[in-house]
Amino acid sequence: MNRADHGGRPLPLLEAVEAWAARTPETTAVSAPDGGLTFRRLSEEVRTLAAALRDGGAGPGTAVGVSYGRSYRQVVGVLAVLRAGATLVPLDDRNPADRLSYILKDADVRMLLGGLPAGASVPRLRRVTEPDTPADTVASAREAPLPAAGPDDTAYVIYTSGTTGWPKGVEVTYRNLDTFLRALAELGLPPGGTGINAVSPAFDGWLWCILLHLLHGQGTAIIDLNQEAAGDLAEQISAARPRTVCLTPSLLATCTDALDGVETLVLAGEPCPPGLVRRLPDGPRVLNVYGPTETTIAATWADSARGDDVTTIGRPLTGYHVHILTEDGSPTPPGEVGELYIGGPGVARGYRNRPDLTERSFVDDPCAGPGARMYRTGDLVSRLPDGQLRHAGRADEQIKIRGFRVELPEVERTAGELPGVRACAAFRTATGDNLGLAVLGGPETAAPEWPARVIDHCATRLPAAVVPAVVITVDALPTTPSGKVDRAALARAADEIAARPGGRPARTPRERQVRAAWEDVLGRSVPDVDADFFALGGHSLLAARTVSELRRSTGLRISVRDLLASPTIAGLAAALDRIAAESGAGGGTTAVND
Repeated sequence: MNRADHGGRPLPLLEAVEAWAARTPETTAVSAPDGGLTFRRLSEEVRTLAAALRDGGAGPGTAVGVSYGRSYRQVVGVLAVLRAGATLVPLDDRNPADRLSYILKDADVRMLLGGLPAGASVPRLRRVTEPDTPADTVASAREAPLPAAGPDDTAYVIYTSGTTGWPKGVEVTYRNLDTFLRALAELGLPPGGTGINAVSPAFDGWLWCILLHLLHGQGTAIIDLNQEAAGDLAEQISAARPRTVCLTPSLLATCTDALDGVETLVLAGEPCPPGLVRRLPDGPRVLNVYGPTETTIAATWADSARGDDVTTIGRPLTGYHVHILTEDGSPTPPGEVGELYIGGPGVARGYRNRPDLTERSFVDDPCAGPGARMYRTGDLVSRLPDGQLRHAGRADEQIKIRGFRVELPEVERTAGELPGVRACAAFRTATGDNLGLAVLGGPETAAPEWPARVIDHCATRLPAAVVPAVVITVDALPTTPSGKVDRAALARAADEIAARPGGRPARTPRERQVRAAWEDVLGRSVPDVDADFFALGGHSLLAARTVSELRRSTGLRISVRDLLASPTIAGLAAALDRIAAESGAGGGTTAVND
């Protein structure tokens, strides 16, 4: 058994994989677009790759990047790095090259599993060649010396959005991870079957999924949302027939009709709207999980199985405790809103190479022993009479867009690199699902192509979730009475611009059919058939819902790619007519009344 030194205890995840490999060796442990592994095979490949990492010099303190993309190899790589006692740095090969280069340098990554996009590099980076796994290699790997990682060695570094214009790395120790895994085991999911994993491999939500599934003896099914040949999210979930589904509320809202047979629904990454809960089927157990990366993935959860209100964030996990404090650091009166602080051994070490930011965010815990710290979340909560915590928004300039943390200054600094930008302000759009940007500029910003130029520039520096979907130009940035940028006013302005009458109304049955689908998904009137879906507040998840609705109403095999290529009602209606003609189908153009 692999045993890192956490007080003499094995890391529960590695212990669990070995146990399931012995108990249910032929059960699928991981599946992905490029293949899959049984628990027996996963155990063998992890032990072999960990031995190769150790032979190559990996060990405590050695940062190892893992960049296999949406592949079963990503799971093998993650577990192998932890088994070797090294420091895992998960990477998403779809992120911009300069962002990946920054992470590689900041984390001091010395060894790499997998590949990187062109342009991403760092000096002294050595790619590890994966060994074959013949029986004698597996046997020797089983007997390999145990890693010497201690509880305070860094287990992994996850990079999140940062206020400096570059991401910041959260250092999580083996003690932190051990604390979280032991709390996670208390969920008691039934073994066997499959759980869904549909998020970025560099996001700690991806780690959450593989930890939850493998710890309980379930397989983890990696879904690639960009793989259109496999269908949209709802179709891929239906094909996987999962027992457990872990998604952000935004993603889950696109596929609530594909949950037949699901036993456990886990919502995480963003607030859970009551309207979504009302749309969920009655059968599954529902968990609403909350926790910043800085507290090792999760810190509280609401569980319908114990009678919790799953629109709240529930109660602390075992090993965690919370404080709700006023601006001056005093406890809030019962029921009143204050800032949430999280304490316990699951609180991360801090930010890599950022002692200033660590000192501001990780503060002394007055209710624990000497040296104990708690994390200042920036989230506002209140405590209900029964002890559950209700989320009430943010206290700073950090927001969440479809489950991804976004530091608004990072977006603003990136856009501000463009010549001609005198000032800019990022904001959450009126729908709450997209990021907008208001630009105060000169003559250049008045050009019709300017918004696209800003978006293209941001796309070269920022992950997709952080790229503005809407760019507007303003004569002045509105402010609140306190002198801060009035981001709510900017969101209203962007919404008014998108809703201005003009253009032409839907005239053909097909245009009215598309308009009806757009209005249902976007939750707004769309009078202009030449309006852009994304300027109206659409995004990739709403695009998937729109395509799913049009498939049902037309019977035609439309794809998200069609909507991306023709993001107007007129254009998409024409695309549907072409698809209908090519397929020889009428495509159901039932008239929709104005």
